[in-house]
Amino acid sequence: MAKPIVTLATSVDFPDLDADDRALPDALAERGIDPRVAVWNDPDVDWTEAGVVVLRSVRDYAKRRHYDAFRAWTRTVPRLLNHPDVVEWNSDKHYLQELEKRGVPTIPTMWLEPEQNLSKHQVHTRFPAFGDFVVKPAISSGGRGTGRYTAIDAKSRSEAINDAVHHLGRGRTVMVQRYLEEVDRKGEVSLVYFNGVLSHAVEKAPMLHPSFRSIDEEDVHEEIVTAREPSEQEWLWGERVRKGIHGLIKGRSKRDIQLLFNRVDVVSDGQGGFYLMEVSLIDAGLYLSSAPVALDNFADAIAQRVFW
Repeated sequence: MAKPIVTLATSVDFPDLDADDRALPDALAERGIDPRVAVWNDPDVDWTEAGVVVLRSVRDYAKRRHYDAFRAWTRTVPRLLNHPDVVEWNSDKHYLQELEKRGVPTIPTMWLEPEQNLSKHQVHTRFPAFGDFVVKPAISSGGRGTGRYTAIDAKSRSEAINDAVHHLGRGRTVMVQRYLEEVDRKGEVSLVYFNGVLSHAVEKAPMLHPSFRSIDEEDVHEEIVTAREPSEQEWLWGERVRKGIHGLIKGRSKRDIQLLFNRVDVVSDGQGGFYLMEVSLIDAGLYLSSAPVALDNFADAIAQRVFW
């Protein structure tokens, strides 16, 4: 009897998966699965013969030249995890506005839209008057296009204006957020869920130092992570976000969609609560090599979906 096929979809930049995922094929093989790896936009791949397709190192999906093609491709794959409806929703960070309306605290954000046709002066007036702030496009992956700037430094503020205008000129919404000092003090926490169940958590060191800029779409910044047990408060808050995500997705797709993987990034608000920074459901780094249980948990989660 032929083994069920699982194809791990990646990008041309990671033809053999990224380093964190490279042990996954062997773990799947140990569970009676025939693992394969394929580049999502390789014209020679027949995705109708790919079995269950799991999104992994598709980090180029948000690039302007790939974005529409990637979303169209997801609709051609018979069994894609996460589901194409999830990809559509999560590919644009406007989803944060939807979660905020559901009562999930998010980082206060000024949204600059291309159709506003803002002048440089108008962009300038929408930046904070003091402190550090972050400028990033609403469609991005791996921190591409993100910069940290200082409001009262003329050179830094000018760079922020130019970078925002650059993204707006490419038709991308720009997010302007005050930089949270809690990130420097405590870092970010990522909660990773498989099939709706919390698997593990990691703490991420600060990445946006005061002069950090990543304007080029090719730039990706490296994360420094440490696995740790989430506190009870972090766990409860993560559950709140997870339920909000599932409710939104179900409402949009009109079907019951179970997320294979879900990474929720949070940061302390300095007052005993948390802000949601990001939900990653497409190309999420899952820190499989950082937490002892992570790889086996993910392989088990995939096997559950294959053998259901």
